Amino acid sequence: MELFSTPWWSALLAIILIDLVLAGDNAIVIALAARNLPPHLQKKAVFWGTLGAIAVRSLMTIGLVWLLKIPGLMLAGGVGLLWIAYRLLADTASDSHDGPAVTSFWGAMKVIVIADALMGIDNVLGVAGAAHGSIELVVIGLLVSVPIVVLGSSFVLRLIERFPVIIKLGAAVLAFTAAKMIVGEPLLDPLFDPAGVMHEIARIGTYVVAIVGVLGLGWWSARRAHDGAEKSSQLVS
Repeated sequence: MELFSTPWWSALLAIILIDLVLAGDNAIVIALAARNLPPHLQKKAVFWGTLGAIAVRSLMTIGLVWLLKIPGLMLAGGVGLLWIAYRLLADTASDSHDGPAVTSFWGAMKVIVIADALMGIDNVLGVAGAAHGSIELVVIGLLVSVPIVVLGSSFVLRLIERFPVIIKLGAAVLAFTAAKMIVGEPLLDPLFDPAGVMHEIARIGTYVVAIVGVLGLGWWSARRAHDGAEKSSQLVS
């Protein structure tokens, strides 16, 4: 593809649109992971977490051909993302009943980078496809995604401070993304892809089970933490 040609600009526009559409999930998980940090570390976590996530995504893009040969990649990523969504809710439950969480900057970095690597599979595939083999377009697309995710994460953080219920909504979004990855797993095409009522039920059921399961387990963790706090207070008194 000739540099700065019409097809080149069209491909760049497609990559930017992909980043805009898919950056929302990444912004949410970064904001959720950084929410328990002291205010002076939140911006640092958002910035460096995003750069770390972009670095991982860059390596994934470069190794795209190899990644596509791994059977079960989307399934494993979806299951891993479900666990992260649950842990974000479980951590919230612990925070609300046991006092301030002992949350480190590097702990937030680990959650951000791992979650973005899992969620970035769709983005990597989309960007690589839109770039049509152009390495410079892939690099530009990755650079463009940095300010998009950073600004989005900062905005979500401010909303979380005012409306804590957003944490549950964010976990639901992550669960939805995980279900989408599972449904998109090529190994499961015989279950999800064919047309038909049963296959449609399987697709919808996967989304429902993922979202309800994550929120339900999050509620259970909150209830258990609440009961544990009550028992502790009774013993103290």
